[in-house]
Amino acid sequence: MNDEGLEKQIWDQLRLCYDYEIPVNIVELGLIYGFKIEDLPEGGKSVEVRLTFTSPMCPMGDLIKKDVERRVETVPGVKKVFVEIVWDPPWDPTRMSEAAKLQLGML
Repeated sequence: MNDEGLEKQIWDQLRLCYDYEIPVNIVELGLIYGFKIEDLPEGGKSVEVRLTFTSPMCPMGDLIKKDVERRVETVPGVKKVFVEIVWDPPWDPTRMSEAAKLQLGML
Protein backbone atom coordinates (compact mmCIF):
# COMPACT_ATOMS: atom_id res chain seq x y z
CA MET A 1 0.00 0.00 0.00
CA ASN A 2 1.30 3.47 -0.81
CA ASP A 3 1.63 6.12 1.88
CA GLU A 4 -1.41 8.01 0.54
CA GLY A 5 -3.64 4.98 1.11
CA LEU A 6 -2.02 4.42 4.49
CA GLU A 7 -2.66 8.06 5.46
CA LYS A 8 -6.35 7.72 4.59
CA GLN A 9 -6.66 4.58 6.71
CA ILE A 10 -4.94 6.29 9.63
CA TRP A 11 -7.27 9.30 9.39
CA ASP A 12 -10.24 6.90 9.23
CA GLN A 13 -9.08 5.20 12.44
CA LEU A 14 -8.45 8.53 14.18
CA ARG A 15 -12.03 9.59 13.36
CA LEU A 16 -13.19 6.61 15.46
CA CYS A 17 -11.53 8.09 18.57
CA TYR A 18 -13.68 10.35 20.72
CA ASP A 19 -13.09 12.70 23.59
CA TYR A 20 -15.09 10.84 26.23
CA GLU A 21 -16.54 14.10 27.57
CA ILE A 22 -17.53 15.56 24.19
CA PRO A 23 -19.55 13.56 21.64
CA VAL A 24 -17.30 14.55 18.72
CA ASN A 25 -14.31 12.66 17.30
CA ILE A 26 -10.83 14.00 17.98
CA VAL A 27 -10.17 14.83 14.31
CA GLU A 28 -13.23 17.10 14.06
CA LEU A 29 -12.33 18.65 17.43
CA GLY A 30 -8.94 19.61 15.98
CA LEU A 31 -6.97 17.58 18.52
CA ILE A 32 -4.77 15.89 15.90
CA TYR A 33 -1.93 18.17 14.90
CA GLY A 34 -0.71 15.67 12.33
CA PHE A 35 1.23 12.46 12.02
CA LYS A 36 4.40 11.20 10.41
CA ILE A 37 4.85 7.82 8.74
CA GLU A 38 8.31 6.25 8.52
CA ASP A 39 9.66 2.98 7.18
CA LEU A 40 11.02 0.58 9.77
CA PRO A 41 14.32 -1.21 8.99
CA GLU A 42 12.68 -4.57 9.77
CA GLY A 43 9.74 -3.80 7.46
CA GLY A 44 6.41 -2.17 8.08
CA LYS A 45 5.74 1.38 9.16
CA SER A 46 6.00 3.42 12.28
CA VAL A 47 3.49 6.23 12.86
CA GLU A 48 4.08 9.20 15.15
CA VAL A 49 0.84 11.02 15.97
CA ARG A 50 0.88 14.57 17.33
CA LEU A 51 -2.09 14.93 19.69
CA THR A 52 -3.28 17.67 22.00
CA PHE A 53 -6.20 18.03 24.38
CA THR A 54 -8.74 20.76 25.01
CA SER A 55 -7.08 21.29 28.40
CA PRO A 56 -3.82 20.19 30.05
CA MET A 57 -6.04 18.95 32.90
CA CYS A 58 -8.05 16.64 30.60
CA PRO A 59 -9.11 13.73 32.85
CA MET A 60 -9.54 11.45 29.83
CA GLY A 61 -6.14 12.16 28.28
CA ASP A 62 -4.62 8.75 28.98
CA LEU A 63 -7.69 6.92 27.67
CA ILE A 64 -7.74 8.99 24.48
CA LYS A 65 -4.00 8.43 23.94
CA LYS A 66 -4.40 4.65 24.39
CA ASP A 67 -7.40 4.64 22.03
CA VAL A 68 -5.34 6.43 19.35
CA GLU A 69 -2.48 3.93 19.75
CA ARG A 70 -4.82 0.93 19.66
CA ARG A 71 -6.75 2.08 16.60
CA VAL A 72 -3.75 3.19 14.52
CA GLU A 73 -2.04 -0.15 15.28
CA THR A 74 -4.94 -1.90 13.50
CA VAL A 75 -3.99 -0.34 10.15
CA PRO A 76 -2.35 -2.99 7.95
CA GLY A 77 1.40 -2.44 7.69
CA VAL A 78 1.67 -0.31 10.83
CA LYS A 79 4.02 -2.01 13.28
CA LYS A 80 4.72 0.78 15.80
CA VAL A 81 2.71 3.78 17.01
CA PHE A 82 4.00 6.62 19.12
CA VAL A 83 1.69 9.37 20.37
CA GLU A 84 3.33 12.68 21.20
CA ILE A 85 1.24 14.99 23.40
CA VAL A 86 1.82 18.59 22.32
CA TRP A 87 0.73 21.88 23.89
CA ASP A 88 2.12 24.33 21.34
CA PRO A 89 0.15 25.79 19.79
CA PRO A 90 -2.48 25.51 22.50
CA TRP A 91 -5.84 24.14 21.39
CA ASP A 92 -8.74 26.54 21.05
CA PRO A 93 -12.22 26.22 19.48
CA THR A 94 -11.05 27.72 16.17
CA ARG A 95 -9.33 24.36 15.47
CA MET A 96 -12.72 22.61 15.36
CA SER A 97 -14.32 21.71 12.05
CA GLU A 98 -17.60 23.32 11.01
CA ALA A 99 -19.28 19.93 11.52
CA ALA A 100 -18.03 19.76 15.13
CA LYS A 101 -19.19 23.32 15.85
CA LEU A 102 -22.59 22.53 14.37
CA GLN A 103 -22.88 19.30 16.39
CA LEU A 104 -22.01 21.15 19.60
CA GLY A 105 -24.42 24.03 18.86
CA MET A 106 -21.65 26.57 18.34
CA LEU A 107 -22.92 27.77 14.94
